[in-house]
Amino acid sequence: MAKVSSIFVYPIKSCRGISVSQAPLTPTGFRWDRQWLVVNYKGRAYTQRVEPKLALVQVELPSEAFVEGWEPTIDSYMVLKAPGMQPLKVCLSKPREVADGVSVWEWSGSALDEGAEASQWFTDYLGKTSRLVRFNAASESRAVDPDYGRGHNIMFSDCFPFLLISQESLDALNNILKEPMPINRFRPNILVEGVEPFSEDLWTEIKINRNTFQGVKLCSRCKIPTINQETGIAGPEPNETLKGVRSDQVLRPNGKQQGKIYFGQNLVWKDYSVGGNGNFIKVGDSVFVLHKVSSAAEAAA
Repeated sequence: MAKVSSIFVYPIKSCRGISVSQAPLTPTGFRWDRQWLVVNYKGRAYTQRVEPKLALVQVELPSEAFVEGWEPTIDSYMVLKAPGMQPLKVCLSKPREVADGVSVWEWSGSALDEGAEASQWFTDYLGKTSRLVRFNAASESRAVDPDYGRGHNIMFSDCFPFLLISQESLDALNNILKEPMPINRFRPNILVEGVEPFSEDLWTEIKINRNTFQGVKLCSRCKIPTINQETGIAGPEPNETLKGVRSDQVLRPNGKQQGKIYFGQNLVWKDYSVGGNGNFIKVGDSVFVLHKVSSAAEAAA
């Protein structure tokens, strides 16, 4: 039987993730996921695509931060660590300063500025003027592509609230790579096991715990999987191998060819309006496939 084997939350976009035993759900993704963003002096997002050193920034949150219903106090902190840097403590209570003109991909708006100390820390680490900002959910919203997830929103994620990958898909890829790669290269939120390799391509609706998720789009991959998350150094793999086995030409030969490669399934939380307790998932939860298509060629991409 399919089950959740790991859960990952990435509080700061492009920095290291946190492996947790359970995570509360919000309409924009797991709580704390991609809530923060490092930006340059113009407010544009820094990601591993241009600043691979972000892969080495370790993020720690209080363990109770992943308990459903927990709220931070003035004594609650996110702690950041990186090579050659002293630890930085970022208070989880909302900052008062507003940073205007923040942009990531197609979106721009205002965010909450985490202050001078955080700015100096990232400036020193990256060697470029930087600021750490937090998504301002009280005044801003960022919509998912309406062609795939109309009515859903995200914070600073690339495209969708959740990314799911199966362990069997990773195993199948590693079987043909010269050097096996860990799951952190692909930065999923939900890792499942007990399924056929790449079966998640086909899932259009699944249920985990009491929560229903809709599979909305195969995940097209950028250069980030080529960046070693332990060193911050990029290489050709796994993307070179994925081009041969997971390209649109291979998976969707009769569709429009865009030169993309795919690994994983993007999800939205379908029944987020349901109230009460239980709006979380945990490691060990069973995964039930409610609806699926018959082939990857039929999946949205």
